[in-house]
Amino acid sequence: MKTGKQIRERGKVRFSEYFKDIKEGDNVAIVNEASIPVYFPKRIIGKTGKVIGKRGNSKIVEIMDGKKRKSFIIRPIHLKLLKTKQEKAKAK
Repeated sequence: MKTGKQIRERGKVRFSEYFKDIKEGDNVAIVNEASIPVYFPKRIIGKTGKVIGKRGNSKIVEIMDGKKRKSFIIRPIHLKLLKTKQEKAKAK
């Protein structure tokens, strides 16, 4: 887990990262943007889940934490949109 950024990654974060088009039902991976404070447990970084709702500018992501299904409120800057099997098939 990174606690900072490499020298070439430093600088401002693009606005498009703040305003990603993530809809309900999309599969996302939880990634840490090192320059923005995180407000969720570090143990869920790297896990994948499904967006089930929206609260303010943040998204509610449901993941499996061990054997339990849990939901976390995460800003879109810390989410990476994953392609579905249908999107991958269309790209080929």
